[in-house]
Amino acid sequence: MKPMNISIGNDHAGTKYKLELLSYLKKQGHTIINHGTDKEDSMDYPDTIHPVAEDVSSHKVDIGIIICGSGNGANMTANKHKSIRSALCWNTNIAALARQHNNANILSLPARFISLEEAKEIVDLFLSTEFEGGRHQRRIEKIDT
Repeated sequence: MKPMNISIGNDHAGTKYKLELLSYLKKQGHTIINHGTDKEDSMDYPDTIHPVAEDVSSHKVDIGIIICGSGNGANMTANKHKSIRSALCWNTNIAALARQHNNANILSLPARFISLEEAKEIVDLFLSTEFEGGRHQRRIEKIDT
């Protein structure tokens, strides 16, 4: 896998996973922009998720990773941005399909529902899976109307 530019954001529920993923991704040669909190004090996830979505939509980075307790709030926030296709992924099969069929450009992880090892596996697959194009491209073009 080629090194990528990745923007990452998280809330208090995702801090532990984010810190582990930062180290993990940097060891693989990726460049990371960290918009997330490094604390476990309660905070509002939109404050750290909007900057990730802006990085991705402006093509400042190749991909985004967002993390909150359920993954839902972060995912909903990111998907408010034009040209963002954020996918809530809780296993590798969902992550692969999100990339292959939906050309997802942000990965949303539910920290309270997956293990750290599962999170790493999902991230690896999300980053290494290519979009299939073809009939899927036609469907993607219908999202941003």
